[in-house]
Amino acid sequence: MRFSITDEPIESRALENEVRGDGDGAIVTFSGVVRDHCGDVATDHLVYEAYPEMAERKMAEIGEDVQKRWPIGDLVIVHRVGRVEIGEVSVVIAVSSPHRAEAFEACRFAIDRLKETVPIWKKEVGPDGQFWTEVPAASVTAD
Repeated sequence: MRFSITDEPIESRALENEVRGDGDGAIVTFSGVVRDHCGDVATDHLVYEAYPEMAERKMAEIGEDVQKRWPIGDLVIVHRVGRVEIGEVSVVIAVSSPHRAEAFEACRFAIDRLKETVPIWKKEVGPDGQFWTEVPAASVTAD
């Protein structure tokens, strides 16, 4: 298993190969891709920021949880930071498993938990300005 934050482009196919094992009958890959809008607001590009050490630790916790819930072969989660252009990949989750149902369920669980708990912040930048979105609830503390 591998969990990382990177400022480099992410290659989905390379991550699929990384999780591939001889006992696996399925590999499910989720790629989050930057789109040209957020709701009704045009987007030019995104800027992601993260607290890498904590983000990777939280990703590893997701990996541990996935292993407890499903009989997977391997799991990789990589999230990009910095400026990410329209059409570029911002996050990839690749999971292998002997069977497809478990691979699909584990992959869906992993991206949902990542969005909920991992301290990664997204800024939408467009012709009308910029704004931060998707602040994980776990990264907000009460005073």
